[in-house]
Amino acid sequence: MRIRRVALAVFAAGLVVIMTGAAGLLLTRHGSAARHPAPAGVGAMPAPGGPIVAPPQSAEPRPVARPVSLSVPLIGVHTRLITLALTRDGSLQVPATTSVAGWFAGGPRPGAIGSAVIAGHIDSYRGPGVFFRLDELRPGNRIYVRRSDRTTVMFRVTAVHRYLKDHFPTQTVYGATPDAELRLITCGGAFDDATGHYLSNVVVYATEAN
Repeated sequence: MRIRRVALAVFAAGLVVIMTGAAGLLLTRHGSAARHPAPAGVGAMPAPGGPIVAPPQSAEPRPVARPVSLSVPLIGVHTRLITLALTRDGSLQVPATTSVAGWFAGGPRPGAIGSAVIAGHIDSYRGPGVFFRLDELRPGNRIYVRRSDRTTVMFRVTAVHRYLKDHFPTQTVYGATPDAELRLITCGGAFDDATGHYLSNVVVYATEAN
């Protein structure tokens, strides 16, 4: 899957966006089996790559254990979580497969203060990806993150938004928060066959349930 460059958000005397233009998780698909069949001779699904916007790295200590799995029962998501880091150009890695989601290890851990970020692909030419049904979530739905110390933190969805990639609200999604929050991000909206990209991003906002 091809990823296009987007703006980076960093902390410098507070959160400052140092680049303008398109931002957001630019996950794409190569087409589903039904609507966008794979070209003849295609073998294993190519690994996605390329830069996406990276959340600001947290300067605060992490009092909670690292996340190891994600469960969203309403939409049938049960996946282990891989660790996502930054690439050499300072952008965020994406999962190399559509079957698992990834957690950005440079930001807050789920359950710590701030916006924890989990990203996943919507699909590929082979079929649905881990976040294929992400846009079906609604406020009040539950999200569970299992951690390495065998504790589980529960979040409740507060909002689900779709943003055109050219108008991705970087600070809203990745900015500092006074409580423990979670962002699930994938692609969505219309699919442009000419470019091989979705035109929008789906972002699920959730807050830790007390």
